[in-house]
Amino acid sequence: MKIAVLPGDGIGPEIVAQAVKVIDALRSDGLAIEMEYAHIGGAGYDAAGDPFPAVTEKLAKEADAVLLGAVGGYQYDNLPRPQRPEQGLLRIRKGLGLFANLRPAMVYPELVYASSLKPELVSGLDIMILRELTGDIYFGQPRGIRTLDSGERQGFDTMHYSESEIRRVAHVGFQIAMKRNKKMCSVDKANVLDTSMFWREIVTDVAKEYPQVELSHMYVDNAAMQLVRAPKQFDVILTGNIFGDILSDEASMLTGSIGMLPSASLDANNKGLYEPCHGSAPDIAGKDIANPLATILSVAMMMRYTFANDEVAQRIETAVRKTLQQGLRTGDIAEAGMHKIGTTAMGDAVVAAL
Repeated sequence: MKIAVLPGDGIGPEIVAQAVKVIDALRSDGLAIEMEYAHIGGAGYDAAGDPFPAVTEKLAKEADAVLLGAVGGYQYDNLPRPQRPEQGLLRIRKGLGLFANLRPAMVYPELVYASSLKPELVSGLDIMILRELTGDIYFGQPRGIRTLDSGERQGFDTMHYSESEIRRVAHVGFQIAMKRNKKMCSVDKANVLDTSMFWREIVTDVAKEYPQVELSHMYVDNAAMQLVRAPKQFDVILTGNIFGDILSDEASMLTGSIGMLPSASLDANNKGLYEPCHGSAPDIAGKDIANPLATILSVAMMMRYTFANDEVAQRIETAVRKTLQQGLRTGDIAEAGMHKIGTTAMGDAVVAAL
């Protein structure tokens, strides 16, 4: 198993280092894993003047899976768009054809108190959000800033989806639903957007191939409301790039902290990029207080989806659960009186539990 490790910026190197400890522990147990490091995001710009350097692209394409920390930092905010760290993330997703973004939102019993919602609303919560990742308004052309004939400046972006893009991610959604509770909600804005009307039409057509799955449709504004009103009504949520970006971050707060949410971005052959859902958090970088559990849980997703090793994935998830049961917490999930520890100590605790 060859893994490209891209720590990135901000807290990225700190949290990735803890995930690497877990991988090293698995190697000690006999798993054949190779790791090679490269730069991405602001680190890529600093090293090569490019947020997605050619050497990083080569490594990522040759690897079986990619483990990524986070990108971005205040010092890069004034760079031209092509050099900004976020472009590295968009380009690696596009370059590797990673069209299916899996973002689970699960509430551990030990963390029910940490949610911003009442315990009865989130206890037992287990949602899988599937976000299409390489189309939609983030990649649509034309885009830019122009000056109209009137002399007024105008910003513009283009939202579009091809039928093949919708079909392939819909199939992934239905296949995931088949392995869960056979229920999927497709989220769009079909009452306003032609792109969403087309999305709904294609998803409905694909549903004919999965008669066992109960398909429903919901407008994105209602879905955002329902996620905080009655989140356990959802099992699998399928949606486009921009809506998925927003809803998955909202869902993260149901779990108590975005520091608990892993993600997987897969191509058609289950090659994947694995990263925590949170950002680079430059304000806490270097302070040893970031939560590394989302990154460690991303390694579990890597084992499950790319390497088809559910046993190892469950070992990692169980180790995280045992660590939480011991009362160990980073600051983002700690309550008064709990044993608050830092990033490094949390990584060590998970390895010990493993």
